[in-house]
Amino acid sequence: MTETTVLDVKSLNVHYGETPALKNVNIGFAKNQLHSIIGPSGCGKSTFVRCFNRMHELQGQAKVTGEIFLDGEDILIQDPFSVRLRIGMVFQRPNPFPSLSIYDNVLSGFLVNGLKPKRDESDAIVETALKKAALWDEVKDKLKKRSMFLSGGQQQRLCIARALAVEPEVLLLDEPTSALDPISTGSVEELMIELKKSVTIVLVTHNLSQAGRVSDYAAFFLLGELVEYGKADTFFINPKDPRTDAYLAGRFG
Repeated sequence: MTETTVLDVKSLNVHYGETPALKNVNIGFAKNQLHSIIGPSGCGKSTFVRCFNRMHELQGQAKVTGEIFLDGEDILIQDPFSVRLRIGMVFQRPNPFPSLSIYDNVLSGFLVNGLKPKRDESDAIVETALKKAALWDEVKDKLKKRSMFLSGGQQQRLCIARALAVEPEVLLLDEPTSALDPISTGSVEELMIELKKSVTIVLVTHNLSQAGRVSDYAAFFLLGELVEYGKADTFFINPKDPRTDAYLAGRFG
């Protein structure tokens, strides 16, 4: 079966001032697959995924050239708010809005984009998103409580539900389990594997074991360059580039 490419990156370059962060990156991501981005700190992983939903523009100094096509449309020349409805993002540390209830946190992705679903629609959106994030059964009787009473793992799943509520085509996960305990990490990993049935996932992780467990594809970045990209079952066992092999073997990074 031929896989459909949902994200296609062409000649992507990013500079912060005079400093290059990404250098001529070309890569395509298959639909409904989980793609891990690995590499040592400072290699450009987070910068790379932040370009997908235009988060780099919030940092002011970033200059981006190249093209990123989502279903054939260059998202770098589109309205960033419409892009963020199609490409959701979850960050390293859980960041639910502390003053909002669980219910309103899930809907906040609509509100920040100037959208306000009707009440009956909102109830269905919240329930569906929380079920997708495997959190509904734990919070369905506590929806009006503030989100901060939840555990760290629950808060991260709430952030995933918030991203999923607007039904994005792509979900970006930037080190989503690095601040979690092993049990919560396992829950989020199981969730990622389930979610890729309905959304394409791009995962940034320092955890090579995690990348090996959950990935369909993996990409290795070094000093702003894409060194290697391929199917995970061969990437982690028989990498083609000696730099990839050295990183996977723990000889640097």
